[in-house]
Amino acid sequence: MTKWTIALAQTDAVIGDLRRNVDHHVELAEKARSLGADLVLFPELSLTGYTVRDMNWELALDPQSSPELGPLRDLSREVAIVAGGIEEGKEFGIFNSAFYFEAGELKHCHRKIYPPTYGMFEEMRYFNRGAAVRAFDTKFGRLGMLICEDLWHLSLPYLLAVDGATVILGLAASPTRVSGGEGEFQGAVVNSEHHRAYARLLSVYLAFVNRVGIEDGVNFWGGSEVVAPDGGVVARAKLFDEDLVLADVENGEVRRARRFSRHFNDEDLLLVRAQLQSILRRRGGDASNEP
Repeated sequence: MTKWTIALAQTDAVIGDLRRNVDHHVELAEKARSLGADLVLFPELSLTGYTVRDMNWELALDPQSSPELGPLRDLSREVAIVAGGIEEGKEFGIFNSAFYFEAGELKHCHRKIYPPTYGMFEEMRYFNRGAAVRAFDTKFGRLGMLICEDLWHLSLPYLLAVDGATVILGLAASPTRVSGGEGEFQGAVVNSEHHRAYARLLSVYLAFVNRVGIEDGVNFWGGSEVVAPDGGVVARAKLFDEDLVLADVENGEVRRARRFSRHFNDEDLLLVRAQLQSILRRRGGDASNEP
């Protein structure tokens, strides 16, 4: 498709209630489809809630075959669906994952690579780390997915873009943290600055969906948005409330951005590889010999 429509489903979740959350996904995905959406994007751990702690084992499933997700797989024949859930790997590891459903089946799964465990976060106590990031082919072209903290690591959007992704889908459960400033909510401002920089420097669309609601005393701020390859915000959801917003994605905008400014097309991957190998060799040396 040269032009298609993405819907950001900025939702709350009922912690631990998979069936109720799936029903809410179906309701919103059907509404998005009726409004003309081709793909609907839900937040991080949208199927389970974020603060699952020791419920992680009982909520973990195989997104390819678990009957609990049958309604989403079925509905994906009419509208593609991206949802966040807990995945059990073949070796029984437990992962915070993003599921991409299209044409009635799971097409791709991304496991969160950087589960944060600092400050108020404790994800590494309950989840394994993902070990790979890659773009994947869809009827919309080549896409990539990242989960929350993954978007704060420069390397991951970069790797997806050089692997061919023209749209990066970001799922988040970003909590509200109070700052001393006045006026605009600084969490939304800072995150949007990141999204706009990635979109402009990589000449890609970046679609970010963040959850809302209060869970275990933690408030989530929403503020989901779609950013075009020129760095402009083309759609933005409310702060703090559930919302459903749509935005058009045009492959011609990626083409235009990369022709207008060739910095991404001129990226030297062999240079990057050589420099990373050199850095790794130096880091692997005797630290006592370092200056």
